[in-house]
Amino acid sequence: MVTVIKQDSPRDSVQRDPRRWWALGALVASMLVLGFDMTILNVALPTMAADLGADTGQQQWMADSYVVVFAALMLPAGLLGDRFGRRRMLIAGLAVFLAGSLVGALASDVAWVIGARALMGVGAALVMPLALSVLPSLFAPDERTKAVGIISAASAVGMPLGPILGGWLLDHFWWGSVFLVNVPMVAIGITACLFLLPETRDPASPRVDVVSTALTAAGLGALVYAIIEAPHRGWTDPVVLVLFAASVALVTALVLRERRSERPLLDLTLLARRGFLLNTLAATLGMFVLSGLMFVLPQYLQAVLGNDALGTGVRLLPMMAGMLAAAKCAQPLVTRFGPPTVISAALTVLAFAALLGSRTTADSGYGFTALWLGIAGAGFSFALVPAMGAALSALPADRAGSGSGLLMTVRQVGGALGIALLGALLAGAYGSRLDTAGLSGPAADTAQDSVLAAHAVATKLGDHALASSANTAYLHGMNVVLLVVGVASLVTALLAAALLPRTAPSAGVAPAPGDARE
Repeated sequence: MVTVIKQDSPRDSVQRDPRRWWALGALVASMLVLGFDMTILNVALPTMAADLGADTGQQQWMADSYVVVFAALMLPAGLLGDRFGRRRMLIAGLAVFLAGSLVGALASDVAWVIGARALMGVGAALVMPLALSVLPSLFAPDERTKAVGIISAASAVGMPLGPILGGWLLDHFWWGSVFLVNVPMVAIGITACLFLLPETRDPASPRVDVVSTALTAAGLGALVYAIIEAPHRGWTDPVVLVLFAASVALVTALVLRERRSERPLLDLTLLARRGFLLNTLAATLGMFVLSGLMFVLPQYLQAVLGNDALGTGVRLLPMMAGMLAAAKCAQPLVTRFGPPTVISAALTVLAFAALLGSRTTADSGYGFTALWLGIAGAGFSFALVPAMGAALSALPADRAGSGSGLLMTVRQVGGALGIALLGALLAGAYGSRLDTAGLSGPAADTAQDSVLAAHAVATKLGDHALASSANTAYLHGMNVVLLVVGVASLVTALLAAALLPRTAPSAGVAPAPGDARE
């Protein structure tokens, strides 16, 4: 029989279950999978695009459908766990993620892949908050910080491992293996949750606001769809304009509804706190840049430089190494200089890396790319870690739960918009430079879809000039993206230096994620 522990039970009374570390191991496996899936598909996209005939817009949706659904459902998913049982909903989330992985592995066209990724986003939205929220029922306070650190590290470690694992799988199996690899780890997680986790819930938790959830998902979906379609249809196309208008209307309706709600799903009043707002925007810019770069870079490494999937994953390691090293070193710098100084300096470093990368030419070689990738990874982490810590530290203790939920949601939205906006910019710049003179109409249209499609056409026709033009056009598009990233990062760095509130250096220390709940 499952024991139900109410949320209002004293935390200090948690008994030391001898199986608690095994249960933590299962949660770590689940979080590793979520970390993989933030990056593993990026390496597979070029191969999938070639096999499925996906254009740039469809590739954006294959990446973005997961992130959009994840962002829209994370907050209501946490409430579902509070209301109906965290163990039950965590298992349900893992099961949905498992189902999405199986659908993706067996998919035979783009639409099924996009649907599978969206289904995986539903599962991830349940797993992410609930994996942290069950820890108080397993660990006493003296062990809880260690457990939170382990499970948070699992998610972080999964991101750099994703491209390498994905590359190895693609070199040995078909592209569906990047979905199928989730199955054994998720199955272990479900089994362990069934036998090792106690059930916990909060009977006083509010009901999930279905209308607000629908408005969030529809508004964000309409915005992303409009941005992805605009390079192909034109920014003044009636469909694109209607989608933008619908997004504005839906988001406005969401804001008005949340402002009138006694217990809002998104506590927008927190944005009135300058420290929280500005640090949240800095963290969101980081996710915007990272997600965009992870979409743009694999195609450059694979199509232009000619690496295989595993080689592409390995060549992304300088960015991941920079991120991990900076994440470890960030806190001592924050303690000494304070969050505003570290954040503005880090954004300046990120701007420098992007502007350096925008000088990439066909003759630059990988060494130059590795240099600016490593610098970009360090700048990203040095900005993100202090910004998140300072954002949460700007909140009173009784608002930490709603604040951390809003922060994570806005960050995910930044990631979705990074793929959509920077991908759209890339597609437009690539199409404007590609020379398709002498090609038939269908061949020219196919070559315009993506650099991979252009290479496929060039190989079929034996047209070396087309392949060279596609590489040049893609480099132009990538450099335009990096230039925009560099300017945006530099402007944000200046704003951070001027506007971020100066606090005591120790204020940048973030509370443990597991305790950031109401």
